[in-house]
Amino acid sequence: MRRRTSAAVTVAFTASLLTAPAVSAASADPAGSPRCDAKPIQAALKALKGAGASGISVTVKSPRCGVRKNGVGLADLRTGRKAVGDEHSRIASNTKTWTATVVLQLVGEGRIKLDDTVDDHLPGLIRTKVYDGRKITIRQLLQHTSGLPDYLEAPFWEDDEKHRWDHIEPLLTVKQALELPPPDDRTPDGFSYSNTNYNLAGLIVTKVTGRSIGTEIKQRIIKPLGLRETYWPGDRVTIRKPDLRGYVDRDGTLVDKTEWNTSAADASGALVSSGADVNAFWTALMSGKLLAPAELAEMKRTIPDDSAGSRYGLGVERYEPGPGLVAWGHSGYMETGHKLRNAVTDDGKRAVTLLIGSESFDEKKVDSVVNRLIRDLR
Repeated sequence: MRRRTSAAVTVAFTASLLTAPAVSAASADPAGSPRCDAKPIQAALKALKGAGASGISVTVKSPRCGVRKNGVGLADLRTGRKAVGDEHSRIASNTKTWTATVVLQLVGEGRIKLDDTVDDHLPGLIRTKVYDGRKITIRQLLQHTSGLPDYLEAPFWEDDEKHRWDHIEPLLTVKQALELPPPDDRTPDGFSYSNTNYNLAGLIVTKVTGRSIGTEIKQRIIKPLGLRETYWPGDRVTIRKPDLRGYVDRDGTLVDKTEWNTSAADASGALVSSGADVNAFWTALMSGKLLAPAELAEMKRTIPDDSAGSRYGLGVERYEPGPGLVAWGHSGYMETGHKLRNAVTDDGKRAVTLLIGSESFDEKKVDSVVNRLIRDLR
């Protein structure tokens, strides 16, 4: 749920940990059909071997190659199980895009307006000397321009381990944020990334529909798209098998933190999925299968965010991986050590998702690999 950039720490592993399954050769295509060129995928896997992550689940999708699943390193350091591309993982803040999609569907149905205020749906919830829900719109929540601080900055979260097994209601996280001073990193456009915004959006969805954000995501996205590997974990601390274990760095040693109650993350980061399902969601989203043109256009209206060279829309990050090429995605980081990088072209035809099992790795190298893949896939 927390989108933070940690210093890239390259952890040394034996050569056996960094052995990726070979990409299968392109099968014979019907006469006259273009063949899949697997060279970009092979080059990406080779580059990822040197990224220093414990294990990476790699899934790509393109018109000629279809869906290709591969892995680098180990999904489980204890057992030596290799990453092969079919692992389940916490997708962390990538969840925000799924939440924004539900909100925009409700906008299309006339049940919510982007310029509605928080107070229109949750009257009196935000009313302090510093914050006023009558002046914060749903659009501002989705674009991180509300001015609300991130609840993860509250003293309660200084030691995540204390609350690793706790069930925590999203309403509590909002109340924690309201006790904090305004963020000091707001851009000229008012952007300041805050998980509080999306937990609030989830509470609004519940008020409007009578159902939790997890249920709405299941009914509106997971079921219609047939995403069998994606689910809302609730208080479940384990991940479905096969799982990508999550590791955090403790003085140069990787410690397994996979099991965790992520209920506090809620609409800002609770989903569990696979690389193939993440790609399927994003390609459906960008190709107009989940949102009407008007709502998709609103999602893609961006402002500069706090990351060099990228922009933020309504739950989406906009990139330019190459001249004339626009891609979309949403990075993610969870306290369990799980991270995510993804990109999908503006037309939804090509997609890349990397599920990463450790918090420490060469982030610049990984981002470069994603950019090259989304450029070169055909």
